[in-house]
Amino acid sequence: MIYLLVKALISGVIIAIVSEIARRSPGFGALVASLPLISVLGMIWLWRDTHDAANMARHAEATFWFVLPSLPMFLIIPAMLRQGWSFWPALLTGCVVTVLLYLAMTWIGPKFGLRL
Repeated sequence: MIYLLVKALISGVIIAIVSEIARRSPGFGALVASLPLISVLGMIWLWRDTHDAANMARHAEATFWFVLPSLPMFLIIPAMLRQGWSFWPALLTGCVVTVLLYLAMTWIGPKFGLRL
């Protein structure tokens, strides 16, 4: 249980730091947020828990494929905000599109041999 709390604390601190950096410098905050910190931490925790190279390889590859459907969100939200939409509807739209693209990826990916 303590291990789980340590993982949650470290992950939460990183998110808090990123949000503080972004508040002071949106560009630098975006750079830090774009780093795969959570993915790297997830891989570290997974490796520590399993030491299973095959599982780690599958996880890293699936992460790559699942990043792709999330990318349009980072274009949809600013486009909507610039068109006068308020933040919450823009965020919701970006999230809904992302979920739909995730569903499409899980449906289409295996047809092309992707193990997701």
